[in-house]
Amino acid sequence: MNREDTVKNRHFLADKRWVFPLFIAGLIAGVILTSSFMKSADSSLLCSVANIRSSSQAVAENSATPIQLQAIVHYATSRIVPQQSFGEISVTLDVLKKRSPCNFLVFGLGYDSLMWTSLNPNGNTTFLEEDPKWVQTVLKDAPSLHAHPVKYRTQLQEADRLLTHYRSEPSCFPSEAYLRGNEKCKLALTGFPDEFYDTEWDLIMIDAPRGYFPEAPGRMAAIFSAAVMARNRKGPGVTHVFLHDVDRKVEKTFAEEFLCRKYLVKSVGRLWHFEIPSAADMSSHGGANFC
Repeated sequence: MNREDTVKNRHFLADKRWVFPLFIAGLIAGVILTSSFMKSADSSLLCSVANIRSSSQAVAENSATPIQLQAIVHYATSRIVPQQSFGEISVTLDVLKKRSPCNFLVFGLGYDSLMWTSLNPNGNTTFLEEDPKWVQTVLKDAPSLHAHPVKYRTQLQEADRLLTHYRSEPSCFPSEAYLRGNEKCKLALTGFPDEFYDTEWDLIMIDAPRGYFPEAPGRMAAIFSAAVMARNRKGPGVTHVFLHDVDRKVEKTFAEEFLCRKYLVKSVGRLWHFEIPSAADMSSHGGANFC
């Protein structure tokens, strides 16, 4: 390869690193345009039936939110990309297109947080992060994000013992399980912000806490608690739960134990998507097993 070809190849590789961030920025812009078009069409239809909206109000509703504009600029000018692949992101995006604005709970605060918030405009997107210093770092550049630092009381190395504990502790059983103040059930997330317990979450993304070394919190309690919240849902419809890193043993084992294979509706890459009905909508919801 001559010098000219080498230079061209280096330029190609450098340009390639920009492809995904630009694609994410384009994705967000596309969602804004699509949403705006659909809302404009709905507004026109409603106005033809009854003049209930002013044109200025319709324009305001169809405008991009500040967080969406910030996300477009951020991803268009940064080489730092979201942790998930485009295929994995698309699974959640398809649900957000139908459910947004909604209550979206995300375990983990990361490089994709601006994206998730912008894809749920006018909704409530809340992030839970185990590292308080990281929360400060992220919010310094994106203060409009809604995030809480939280503490977990489990460790990855306890995974097997936690499964044994759950099977013998009545306060962990699906018919009895609750979260706030449930100290007896070691898998229940306790001591979290009130918003975590008081909000009925439509979508739950589990992409944290850390689960790749023995002393890490692991995602056991997050998976269990997501299942409990979904089963206790009072509103209509299912709870969408997205679990990342299912190639790891603990994530897969706890997903099959609490989120249930029968509720798994899609699998892309390392992401599983579950649609979990409330206990009231289940044909059978008694006993000591979630599935």
